Amino acid sequence: MLDQAQTLRRLAQYRNNENSNHEMLDMKDNDLNSGCKIITITSGKGGVGKSNFVVNLGITLQRMGKSVLIFDADVGMGNDDVLMGFLPKYNIYDIILKNMDIEDVVIEGPYGIKLLPAGSGLNRLDEINEEQREAFFNKLNLLEGLDFILMDTGAGINRSVLGFIDCCDEVIIVTTPEPTSITDAYSLMKAVSYFKVKKSSKIVVNKVIEEREGKATFSKLNNAADKFLDMRLQHLGDIKEDRKLVQAVRAQKPFVINYPNCDASKDIEKIALKLCGSNNEHNKKGEVKGLFEKIFRIFT
Repeated sequence: MLDQAQTLRRLAQYRNNENSNHEMLDMKDNDLNSGCKIITITSGKGGVGKSNFVVNLGITLQRMGKSVLIFDADVGMGNDDVLMGFLPKYNIYDIILKNMDIEDVVIEGPYGIKLLPAGSGLNRLDEINEEQREAFFNKLNLLEGLDFILMDTGAGINRSVLGFIDCCDEVIIVTTPEPTSITDAYSLMKAVSYFKVKKSSKIVVNKVIEEREGKATFSKLNNAADKFLDMRLQHLGDIKEDRKLVQAVRAQKPFVINYPNCDASKDIEKIALKLCGSNNEHNKKGEVKGLFEKIFRIFT
């Protein structure tokens, strides 16, 4: 298993090699990602409501007629399944190393949304051989035709989070107006900029009491990014503090289903509409395999 420093050096080298051939790769990436948008959703610290955001955003997009896969990439601490009211028996480890069928591991949730739990499988990618790798890639054909893949990472700054950010088309950083949350979000942005992983990020401010609080939080991050980082930020939206969220989590029911008319559900819908507006309908073949090829290349 690669240690964190070694993996980050590999990530930086991978980015440098990619940049040296960026014209050719940009053409290739545009072909692969024209139909399916791969979005990594992360945060600088835990407790900001990131996974709750991912689950409810995914369900809202699915309800809008999009085909969505949530990849729970929070290794060892994933809880998207719990938020959706499921208790999965298997994860990606069982597909790769135990030769299970992908349809036996992927969970189908509300409106047909799909959830693929990562579990401990990503920590053991260096154990697989070429035959197992190809067998896994062949199974991914069953997941083609998606409009969105939402990757829910762990919180903080580590090799896994930066690796998943590198694999995606777009990154969304979830923060709150709390000073510690803003500081940790900036630290994550700083690492992303330093390793040249991404030059842009969307920001979602959760748990806002009023609209101006969200604008002020984004302004602080944006001013710091403009001054110190090579990174452009976009304010994707805010999610209001809402007691219905707490009730929904305790009931293990997504709040956009239990309370579709609450303020938070309306905020999620606005964010989903923005994402749909930038997602064009083209060929959707090969995106899932392309994503996991990138993951394997970085983590093994």
